Amino acid sequence: MVVAAGALFAAGYWFGAADTAQAQSNRVFELRTYTTVEGRLDALNARFRDHTTKLFEKHGITNIGYWVPMDEPRSKNTLVYLLAHSSREAAKKSFAAFRDDPAWQKARTESEASGKIVEKVESVFLAPVDYSPLK
Repeated sequence: MVVAAGALFAAGYWFGAADTAQAQSNRVFELRTYTTVEGRLDALNARFRDHTTKLFEKHGITNIGYWVPMDEPRSKNTLVYLLAHSSREAAKKSFAAFRDDPAWQKARTESEASGKIVEKVESVFLAPVDYSPLK
């Protein structure tokens, strides 16, 4: 995941400067990787662009960055993104509210009208180390 690591550093430099120290002190990050059904990456990107990112914000989830690997085969079926939450408990509550949101349910149903989009979801929670520019 070399692409994501370099992008995380760049995002950390930019995002860290914008937040208050207090908000940063306890937050956790979530690195998520979505693998799509063959030929459905464009549909996933459209769903995130048009709906998901806005709904994340509505439910207290901070969007840090979104990336697609540069090299095949993952460049054709993978979306990697980083979120921030005030805590793991907050992440759990935010995602529950997101999943129950009628706007999300509608967007998901409509985007999957021509078939399933996501094949696999991976989620890793991350705690910043003391020397990380992104906290």
